[in-house]
Amino acid sequence: MVLLSTTTSAIYSEGEFEINNNLKTATFISQKFEVGPGTVAAKTFLDIEFPKGHIGVKSFDSEIVDEEGNSVPLHEAYLHHWFAIKYQSKVWNTTSPVPHDPMEDAIYIRNQGTCNSYILPAYWGLGGESRGTISKLPNPYALELGDPKNIPIGFEEKWLLNLMVIDTRGAIDKKSCSECRCNHFINLPKNFYNDTLGVDGKPLSPNYKGGLFCCKDELQCKLKKGFEAPRRKLAIRYKITWVDWDQHQIPVRFYILDATDRVKKNGSLVIHDCQAEYTIPPSNHGIKHSPPHIQKANIPLEKGGYLIYGTAHMHTGAINGTIYGQDGRVLCTSNPTYGKGEEPGNEKGYVVRMSTCYPEPGSIKIKDDEIVTMESRYKSGYRTGAMGHMYIYLADRLPENRYISTQM
Repeated sequence: MVLLSTTTSAIYSEGEFEINNNLKTATFISQKFEVGPGTVAAKTFLDIEFPKGHIGVKSFDSEIVDEEGNSVPLHEAYLHHWFAIKYQSKVWNTTSPVPHDPMEDAIYIRNQGTCNSYILPAYWGLGGESRGTISKLPNPYALELGDPKNIPIGFEEKWLLNLMVIDTRGAIDKKSCSECRCNHFINLPKNFYNDTLGVDGKPLSPNYKGGLFCCKDELQCKLKKGFEAPRRKLAIRYKITWVDWDQHQIPVRFYILDATDRVKKNGSLVIHDCQAEYTIPPSNHGIKHSPPHIQKANIPLEKGGYLIYGTAHMHTGAINGTIYGQDGRVLCTSNPTYGKGEEPGNEKGYVVRMSTCYPEPGSIKIKDDEIVTMESRYKSGYRTGAMGHMYIYLADRLPENRYISTQM
């Protein structure tokens, strides 16, 4: 789930821009945000820098950096998640007073995923695995953006960045802090459970022990006695590669499938009820004999297509994420890589990469209205705020020569 605030941002570019044949690449840096030991930064930055025009995006990569542009390791600043979300904003001219709320009359444009309208609406987004996970789409596929025909008169296409970073320096229990365990935060508001609304729009249940709702902006994890470290400013550095749109590109549709989707039917109407996160209960077995925890959902896809790319977003403790076709065939399995060192991109005990699926051209096709199964597997043991999301790109057609290049 994405919890949106109304923070506006003044964005600046890092200044890296290059063109290689028809490919264009630019690197940007988000607005800075400040964190201190044990604090949560949950921010939404509006109107971030983004390539303009009618384009096809090939990749979108990001990581956390400090003020000097140095990569920051996950054991210091845990990147819980980041999401890039598209919206259309009204163009305010000199004859029309600019409203106090910059999002007044804004239209959110969600992805083609099946979740509730405000749950997982992004077009890109991962977490701590971002540095190592490949995001590129193979030629000739791209995500088409900026088509004037799809933008209402008087509006323009913009992007916002939603992120959650947890500074775990000095935390008594880094794992509990990064899993947003409610009882590990010392400044939860009074009447927290009565005043906080859950996914269902009702006051949060006292049984809610951890997750997104206990990681609100500026909440503070318990620190080791006497630990001190300075507050510092961080930012998201993101790199986008794209092409100008032309007849040689084949458009893809982007889906996020959630293993917590509690699908219901009301007659012919399919109702999706994604929870975005879930709790894994304590294991009653010995460590050596504990089976994995499996969370899965059977999700009908109204519009299918050829599978071009897939990867999962999961947290520490993940074993893998898999989507199956209605006949039980494996469509994509995404496996984690765990770090073994201290340096950024190889942090010991953290998921630093999720594998990606690039099926042979035309080998995997999801039919219209096919029911796919999203399965998320974690190691046994108590975990809060666990996520099991599969990101897939589908296309309606293949290239005429049936050749797909894995090169950008």
